[in-house]
Amino acid sequence: MLPTLIGTVVIAGLVGFFAEKSGFTRNGYLASIIICVGGAFLFYFVRLMFGFGFNSAGMNAIASSIGALIIVPFHWRRK
Repeated sequence: MLPTLIGTVVIAGLVGFFAEKSGFTRNGYLASIIICVGGAFLFYFVRLMFGFGFNSAGMNAIASSIGALIIVPFHWRRK
């Protein structure tokens, strides 16, 4: 359980870093990493409690990180 959690955080951090580096987001490196790690934590614990998601913990981390990057910045962005 603990190695999976640590791997989830590392993968989410990398997704946040590379999303910012590639220009997918313009939140800043730290903000993107925090958003990705938060989304990955949320999805990790939802998977533990309810048991749905992908079979691979890495795929869960990648999908939840990208989903959090799409949802959070656009939700708070002003028009």
